[in-house]
Amino acid sequence: MPKTTPNTAARRTMTAATRAAAKRAERSHRAPAPEASVAVAGRTVLIEAPKNGWEDPPEPSLESFEENAPPKDEVEIHPRGRRLLTLALGVLLPAALVATAVLGWQYRDGHRTESARTQALTAAQKAAPVVLSYDYRHLDKDFARARTHLTGGFRAEYGKTTKAVVGPTAKKYRAVVKATIAAPATGTPAASVVSASQDKVVVLLFVNQITESTQVSGARVDLNRVRMTMTRTDGGWKVSGVDAL
Repeated sequence: MPKTTPNTAARRTMTAATRAAAKRAERSHRAPAPEASVAVAGRTVLIEAPKNGWEDPPEPSLESFEENAPPKDEVEIHPRGRRLLTLALGVLLPAALVATAVLGWQYRDGHRTESARTQALTAAQKAAPVVLSYDYRHLDKDFARARTHLTGGFRAEYGKTTKAVVGPTAKKYRAVVKATIAAPATGTPAASVVSASQDKVVVLLFVNQITESTQVSGARVDLNRVRMTMTRTDGGWKVSGVDAL
């Protein structure tokens, strides 16, 4: 083992002292960095701050969003989206037109049917007393007048019946029949619509017939219910059928 002399120990001591002094001088020239402490899991951790210090990041402005947003004129629709939009419009538009047409047709149909009810009921109230009345003293005139209110097959049937049956019987017994529509105390004729369409209306009437002839003493009153079918013609509403109930 080499011996340590006093000179050797002195040199070692000087060398170590020199290195320590150099390190202290180097640390003294360095600027101390500010530190921040953060508690993590119950321990305090030192975080070295940036050279320029702590600064809050700038808040985004409306102008920055507007600058980054694409101009409105440059916004494009994907070709597939454009086709789907066109297809949707192509389906919805005809459907809307059809719905509008159907609603318009229903409104017009309802309005025309209501108008038919009113017109046919008025025509039936005028026709019933004429068709159901006659006087043996002027049968031809009465029957001719009645035929002006009739139409179709019923008009032809009425002509045959009055000529073959009603006329001869009325002359033989000197029959006079006068028909009127019954009216309650309110004065409103007892007549109503049973069913109605634009061209055909069925009306129910309560008809009183007063008959005088050589077959009865005095006057006989018959209270009848008559169902009269009215049909629209070029000449207005005409009687196309009469049924006694």
